[in-house]
Amino acid sequence: MSVLYWFESIRNPVLDVFFGLVTRLGEETVIVVLALLFLWCIDKYEGYYLLSVGFAGMLVSQFMKILCRIPRPWVKDPSFTFVESAREAATGYSFPSGHSQNAVGALGSVAAWQKEKWLRIPLIVLAVLVPISRMYLGVHTPADVLVGSLISLVLLFAFLPIFKTLKEHPLRFYAVLGTFLLLTVAYVIYLEVYPFGADVDAANLESAYSNGYKLLGSLVGLIVMYALDTHVFRYETKAPLLAQVFKLLIGAAVVIVIKSLLKTPLLALTGGHASAGAIRYFLMFAVGGCCPALFPHLTRFASFLTAKCKKKDEGETQE
Repeated sequence: MSVLYWFESIRNPVLDVFFGLVTRLGEETVIVVLALLFLWCIDKYEGYYLLSVGFAGMLVSQFMKILCRIPRPWVKDPSFTFVESAREAATGYSFPSGHSQNAVGALGSVAAWQKEKWLRIPLIVLAVLVPISRMYLGVHTPADVLVGSLISLVLLFAFLPIFKTLKEHPLRFYAVLGTFLLLTVAYVIYLEVYPFGADVDAANLESAYSNGYKLLGSLVGLIVMYALDTHVFRYETKAPLLAQVFKLLIGAAVVIVIKSLLKTPLLALTGGHASAGAIRYFLMFAVGGCCPALFPHLTRFASFLTAKCKKKDEGETQE
């Protein structure tokens, strides 16, 4: 706690805003949109790599949270204060840090895949700043962020050789996804049947249920997405810049609309059960997997707009 008390002593409004923004790089929506950017616009295999490191890291960290059941810093020490704006995203038990695991997994995956120093250095800096932000905001201890970061570091280096050769061996990903799915099903069954005692905090247990079912739905949706890519669309990521913008906007819209607007109806449909999250996250990836059907039309539309603007500029120049 001494490290957290030091961070508490240097807090000020400027740093509160800075680290409040930095810590958002570890949120799931940011990670999913970043993955879509690579899947659809840059390198689909790098996108699958990023998602796989994230999913595996989440599975490990969620299991460790419910197994170790270490409370948040302010629960362990009631005299300690945290930045209130960070409270909403600080769900579940404290150890290990999910934000640190997410950020190091996503940003570290891109840094590990890419060779350009101008890109790798800022990514590494950001990947380090996110765990620091969790301590500054007072929602995690050094042990939390260290273990969360190490989980992703181990996974991103372990998975890199598999995904670097995925284009030549596309069926390997089914084996990876199948393994993830079996482990996630085992985790959800464990949550459903294990007789947790009265010492388990109800809110933290609910968070474990919610994240377990979300991960289950995401994995099934990713399997559908990969099957559509491999056997139906076989899309290319290259496209005119305007078409790339259209693709990313559609991807972000799919994620935000399904994630936000379907939450309440699905909870009502399932009677408030955590399986609502599984359905919602499955739809995010499955519907996203259908979006490449639009890519040729978006490319043609982007080319049409570019040609029309160019023709208009040439006409104005001649006048």
